[in-house]
Amino acid sequence: MTALWGREAALITASAIRQRIGSQSPEVGIVLGSGLGGLAEEIEHAVRVPFSEVPGFPSATVTGHAGALVAGTLGGRHVVALAGRFHMYEGHPPQLAAFPVRVMHALGAGIYFASNAAGGIRPDLAPGDLMIIDDHINLTGQNPLTGHVEQGDERFPDMSAPYDADLRSQLKASAARTGIGVKEGVYAWLSGPSFETRAEVRMLERLGADAVGMSTVPEVIVARAIGMRVAGMSCIANAASGVTGEPVLHTDVLEVTARAARGFQALVRDFIGSLPPAK
Repeated sequence: MTALWGREAALITASAIRQRIGSQSPEVGIVLGSGLGGLAEEIEHAVRVPFSEVPGFPSATVTGHAGALVAGTLGGRHVVALAGRFHMYEGHPPQLAAFPVRVMHALGAGIYFASNAAGGIRPDLAPGDLMIIDDHINLTGQNPLTGHVEQGDERFPDMSAPYDADLRSQLKASAARTGIGVKEGVYAWLSGPSFETRAEVRMLERLGADAVGMSTVPEVIVARAIGMRVAGMSCIANAASGVTGEPVLHTDVLEVTARAARGFQALVRDFIGSLPPAK
C-alpha cells in the first residue's frame, strides 16, 4: 500500500506539478489547516492548481479546505502551499494523508510548515490563540511509515525532537517582531471525525496534551523520515469538550480561525521571509 503514495509516486506527481509551475524550487512546503487557507492568497506570482488536477491527490471534502496547491513567493522566498489537506477521517490511509509532504520534498522543499485548527485543553489556551507546536502525541494507532521502506526514508526516524528547535525560536522571534502573541504546547492527534468526549479530554490532559486535533502528525512523521526540518502551529479554534461546558461545532472552528487568520498570516509571512538561506 505504501508504494501507492511513496517516493516514486511523489516524483511523478512533482513532475506533473512542475509542468504547471515552472522550474522554481520551493524552499518551504506549507499545509494550511481549517480556516487558515487565506495565506495562500498572499503568495505572489502564484500558480494555483486544484487538487483535482494533481495526479494522486483526492479532492478536498471538508468545509474550510479550498483544495488547491499554490506555488509562488511569500516573504521573498519560493514556497509551495496546500490550501487544505487530506484526513484519515475522510477514509484515507495515513500514507495518503502524508503524501503531499513527499511531493513538496520532491519539488525541492527542505522545510515543512504545518498548520491546523485545534481544540484547547490547557486552561490558558483560548479560542483565537496561536500555539507553536513543540511536540505531539499520536493516539490513533496509525503510522504512515508502516509497510515497505521507501528509498531515502529512515526506517526508524528519531522523534525525540520532531519540531525543529531553531525554527521554533524563529517563530517566536517573528511573533515578537509582528506583535502577535503566541504560546507553545503539545498537540495530540486523534483520528476523528467526531469531537472528543469530556472523558477523553480529561485523559488527554493527564497524558500531557495541551491541544487536540485530527491531522498534522502523519505529515510530520514522513517529513522527519525523509530529512525535512519541521515547524508547526495550531490555531486554537475552540475549547475542547468539557473545558467550558459548551458544545463543540465545526462552524465555530471556522469562525474563530477566520478571526485569527490575519495575525497568523502576518506571523508566517515574517517567519518565511526571515529564514536563513538554504544551504
